[in-house]
Amino acid sequence: MSLIRPDIEALADSQILEVWRMQFEVDGPVIGMWAGEPDVPTPAFICDAAARAMAEGHTFYAHNRGIAPVREALRGYYRRVCGIELPDSRVSLTSAGMNAVMLVSQMLIRPGDNVVAITPSWPNICRAMQINRAEIREVPLMHGNAGWALDLDAVFEACDEHTRMIYLASPGNPTGFEIERDDAIALLEFARARGIAIMSDEVYHRIVYDRAVSFSFLEIARPDDAVFVIGTFSKSWAMTGWRLGWLVFPEGLAPQLEKLIQFNTSGAPEFLQYGAIAALNDGDAFTAEFVARCAAGREIVNARLDAMPRVHNVPNRGSFYAMFSIEGVSDTLTFCKRAVREARIGMAPGEAFGRGAEGMVRLCYAKSPDMLTEAMDRLERFVATYDGT
Repeated sequence: MSLIRPDIEALADSQILEVWRMQFEVDGPVIGMWAGEPDVPTPAFICDAAARAMAEGHTFYAHNRGIAPVREALRGYYRRVCGIELPDSRVSLTSAGMNAVMLVSQMLIRPGDNVVAITPSWPNICRAMQINRAEIREVPLMHGNAGWALDLDAVFEACDEHTRMIYLASPGNPTGFEIERDDAIALLEFARARGIAIMSDEVYHRIVYDRAVSFSFLEIARPDDAVFVIGTFSKSWAMTGWRLGWLVFPEGLAPQLEKLIQFNTSGAPEFLQYGAIAALNDGDAFTAEFVARCAAGREIVNARLDAMPRVHNVPNRGSFYAMFSIEGVSDTLTFCKRAVREARIGMAPGEAFGRGAEGMVRLCYAKSPDMLTEAMDRLERFVATYDGT
């Protein structure tokens, strides 16, 4: 008799990691564009702030929702960058963005509930909800030469009396999709009328190319709306390995959230929180430089993909990924595995991201121009000879 829950045993492994692990099986370095992280280290001013805090003895247990200065820095960040005023009672630091997703899932999902997820999306999100025993109902985005688009009616039709939450990412991973304000208002009004929560993954809200910051559901939600906004330090400040994120949640839920944090992680390490404060308060210049670097990478990758025979590249508006398909290629897991072995390029198969990404490939262009140019050279040669077997 297995000790493991059958639904846990049945959880699919990440196809992204399946391809990622192959770099240890081949000779020679692989240009890795499979993971959602830049090739630059965390800025020194952030590292120095955390190191000073550690040296000064900030190594003890801290408040479950984060020390008061980091919560104040989060409030100041939203005030400065987004023009949004938030009370302390609605803000929490978390041990990574995924920890925030798990906390919301634990708080809301009940046996028999379903979650309507707008896909393609990062697979870990839906897996977290499945671990909490939600049925996942995927509603795929549409895509074409104009980019990615949302069919609101399809979202509404997927919901029923057992729908507990709607999940979307804007800007999205892997698509770069951004929800339009009017669609967000319609979605919120629908959810509000039916008592359905919204989880808005806004991890990439600074990584957009036609404005300073992306639209946030916090701009339209009332304090008592069941809207949960996920953020992270990983992307905008190159802090992927720090495992720090945040959550903005409805008024009145702080006590329940603190209990869940207590029973999950007891909160993030205090000295790391001083690095987060430095990022929030003093990191705008780095973020602007990083987004400019991503914009340059986006131009390189889009131009090369658009010029490749057999390749159809879907335009994106935000985040730092390209999504494309190759004529005659339907099994992109095999394609990506062979790309590692034969071309020394690491990419992610579209199947990993759920409905709407079948037959597609994702790559991360938050890399140096030289690295991207070499990667595109290798990809072009590989696609030209790939026979689909």
